[in-house]
Amino acid sequence: MDQFAGRKNIMAMMVVAVALILIMRLFYIQIIDSSYKLSAENNSKRIETIYPARGLIYDRNNVLLVYNQPAYDLMIAPYELKQFDSIALCEILNINIEQLRNGIARARIPKYRRDPFIKQLSPETYALLQERFYQFPGFYVRSRTLRKYSKEIAAHLLGYVGEVDEKIIEKNPYYVMGDYIGISGIEGYYEEFLRGEKGQKVLLVDVHGMVKGPYQGGRYDKDAHVGKNFICTIDSRLQEYGEKLMKNYKGAIVAIEPTTGEILALISAPGYDPSLLIGRSRSDNYSKLERDSLEPLFNRALMANYPPGSTFKPVNALIALQEKVISTETSFSCSQGYYAKGVSVGCHIHNSPLKLLGGIQNSCNAYFCNVFRRILDDPKYTTTTDAYNNWRSYVISFGLGSRLNSDFTNELRGFIAPASYFDRYYGEHRWSSLTVISLAIGQGEVLITPLQMANLAAAISNRGYYYIPHVVKKIEGIDTLDRRFIKKHVIKIDTTNFEIVVEGMNLAVNGGAGSTAGIARLNNIVVCGKTGTAQNPHGEDHSVFIAFAPKDDPKIAISVYVEHGKWGASYAAPIASLMIEKYLTDSIAPNRKWVENRILTSSLLYK
Repeated sequence: MDQFAGRKNIMAMMVVAVALILIMRLFYIQIIDSSYKLSAENNSKRIETIYPARGLIYDRNNVLLVYNQPAYDLMIAPYELKQFDSIALCEILNINIEQLRNGIARARIPKYRRDPFIKQLSPETYALLQERFYQFPGFYVRSRTLRKYSKEIAAHLLGYVGEVDEKIIEKNPYYVMGDYIGISGIEGYYEEFLRGEKGQKVLLVDVHGMVKGPYQGGRYDKDAHVGKNFICTIDSRLQEYGEKLMKNYKGAIVAIEPTTGEILALISAPGYDPSLLIGRSRSDNYSKLERDSLEPLFNRALMANYPPGSTFKPVNALIALQEKVISTETSFSCSQGYYAKGVSVGCHIHNSPLKLLGGIQNSCNAYFCNVFRRILDDPKYTTTTDAYNNWRSYVISFGLGSRLNSDFTNELRGFIAPASYFDRYYGEHRWSSLTVISLAIGQGEVLITPLQMANLAAAISNRGYYYIPHVVKKIEGIDTLDRRFIKKHVIKIDTTNFEIVVEGMNLAVNGGAGSTAGIARLNNIVVCGKTGTAQNPHGEDHSVFIAFAPKDDPKIAISVYVEHGKWGASYAAPIASLMIEKYLTDSIAPNRKWVENRILTSSLLYK
């Protein structure tokens, strides 16, 4: 009896122990560990994302540029699948049976369950499906929107929208696979304003995945909020006209309103139709554009580092005036070039000698080589390096050599060589003004983007200040712009010196004989400009021009860069003058139609 009593006690203790373990486990599962609860809840509900429409984009005159069109993703709810006519579905979707089977198999993997089976159904396909959805249980459509463009313009400026990848999701948990995001241009930089806020609908489903209604009466549903509408600074008519002028050329145009820094037009040529990068063909079209030898995806206006050529001479004139190493009466001779200690810089035939205004008007290389040497050989500086650093500080104050901090994500900084750059090549204190004499005429160790060139023209037109160039004019619900766009950046040069250089640029266009930019002269509008011929080791030199107008009340500042255009007056100056005339008068005068016709009928694309 005692033996059996002992066994009973052991068994009782074991039962109690097992019961305690079960109770503790249940307590842990139900009270402490919520993962099982979440798993159970997830098996009883389905979350459907509601995607908001992106904000609309208008130009400065409230012309609609970018809007939305409906698009539909075909989704699969695997637990709702029943027998259906697979051949009929494949015919509607224009896919084969293997693609259908793979899509269903993928949808049964939890990781991919919320991925679309087919993205962006065409309206025609969606209409066919909608009539016959009852025949295909387990398939449903998720609505979203795609971008639509009212004009085939401004692709680089507007940017495009694409699907997020894992890197983006890692950086920003707002996004999940299948979401779309602005990639470049306005769409990219102002993504958080344009995207809106996603909503969700939580549905109650049974053990077979069948929808039974809203989960907990819709308590966890959330409305989507559409993106904010955006008014950009560009004039779409001017943008369209500029793209028309540049259709047969490689290069860029940037036009700015000097008194605000607002970008009126930003053209990179060759460009592309922005509608190519929407819809299901986006990836194929992107690949084709990427392989195109003309590089239409490359934004030359922001990312091309060009030598400015003679458009840089006004900067050297301003620095020399400020440093008092020259005056308006300073005169230099030119014998078709500059020659000193075995160094030579060629120049074209013109009157000689010239004073400062004549030097700008005639774009004399010899004149500005002398000016530059006076800046770097100024005896008030102990070494050439000290004088050079002082010169460079002036140049940088124009917004050159660094990013302007505009509202573009892919803006490059250009290049203004530091003194250490020459120390590395020639040795410390082993280089002189003659070593870097090419900087006198905007060649050598100086590179500028077309955006920076236009900003330089704006700074000169304002007589010594600029606002950071930008494309935002107004965002719905936002009262003020980013403070950096309304801050005045003052250049370290007196206004009186700017007046002198402005007059020189006036003479370059309107001074008659000797003027290098006479082609840019307009009826009843005083245009001030400076031509440039930028050396190109790979072929014909580049044609460059900066300008602003009118002289005394500037409404537009512009830079034009035409690759392989040779002389500034050949292509860049006439294009800039046409842009200025179109913006200020909305037409081209009859006596200048020949200029427009020559630009439109010429071509340098394959130079």
